[in-house]
Amino acid sequence: MSRYDRHISLRDVGHKGQQKLFKAKVLIVGAGGLGCPILQYLAAAGVGKIGIIDHDRVEESNLQRQVLFGTDDIGKYKSHIAQKKLYNLNPTISIQSYADRLTRKNISHIIEGYDIIADGTDNFSTKYLLNDACVALDKTLVYASVNEFSGQVSVFNYKGGPNYRSLFAHPPQAFIPSCSESGVLGVLPGIIGSIQANEILKIILKIGVPLSGKLLTFNSLNNDISIFDICKTNIDEDVKTSSNNYFKGENYDLLNCDIHSLSSLEISLELAKKNPNTLFIDIRNLDELPRIKKIQVVEKNIESILDEINEIDDQRSLVLICQLGQRSLKAVNILRERGFKNCYSLQGGVLNNEV
Repeated sequence: MSRYDRHISLRDVGHKGQQKLFKAKVLIVGAGGLGCPILQYLAAAGVGKIGIIDHDRVEESNLQRQVLFGTDDIGKYKSHIAQKKLYNLNPTISIQSYADRLTRKNISHIIEGYDIIADGTDNFSTKYLLNDACVALDKTLVYASVNEFSGQVSVFNYKGGPNYRSLFAHPPQAFIPSCSESGVLGVLPGIIGSIQANEILKIILKIGVPLSGKLLTFNSLNNDISIFDICKTNIDEDVKTSSNNYFKGENYDLLNCDIHSLSSLEISLELAKKNPNTLFIDIRNLDELPRIKKIQVVEKNIESILDEINEIDDQRSLVLICQLGQRSLKAVNILRERGFKNCYSLQGGVLNNEV
């Protein structure tokens, strides 16, 4: 047991805590930038059963951030290579690898054997599929997402808490047509994945306060860390009471594009600022934090904008802003349906931009 001496010496872990880790069963979905640090730290910690599902093979472009792999691994299945390397790190634990794509048909069979699911994916399809399956099977989901220089983490469906649809109720149709890959600073997934691993260990050990009902955001450029509340919504209850309907009715495959795609209804902050005729409108409630300080904005709710739509100069470009870019996207759809075409949603909202 000398392998775990530094754990056992912790008052809140000890021998009993280490036994909890031995008995835990965690599935990591995606052995990429986020999945690699999660896998390494959980294996090192002595989590008794670890599952790895990823149907991709190692590519040279992965090596910039997926530090579990090396040049000799290019062309091989990530899940199989990860299993081999984790056994070398800790041969005393059980590791199951699945070189499969997670689908509606196999997801229940795969995740039912695990207590906690870690989301290391980068596409809408799997994120919604994972969320709905975890709600249906009452599994805790440790979520994360990274983009360029920022990332976010939360714990979903923990003891009846909010789930992924509390943040993004439905995938916006505008994302579906275009799939373009976004860049990411190599070290960022390591940081965010390590936070996910920390949340998983806290949940297993029943110590600390998990990020349930909270969204942690991290900006690597200024080291800003913020934590925001996630409110439960009616959608949460809809998913819980009709989870089977989501599995039957949602065409997850249509959503299988990069989560950082920029739709025709969205605009980046950089591009919006280049247009001198841009009018930024903050449609959030006045009590939502943080407030916008770095760009000039007008604060109006969507009802006020609709009332004044005929008075708005159609030469101006409206850029609507909300917390995460979802409410603003819906508002843009409404405005365009009313005939005002020169309007956009700020991609990522306040939490993913320096505003």
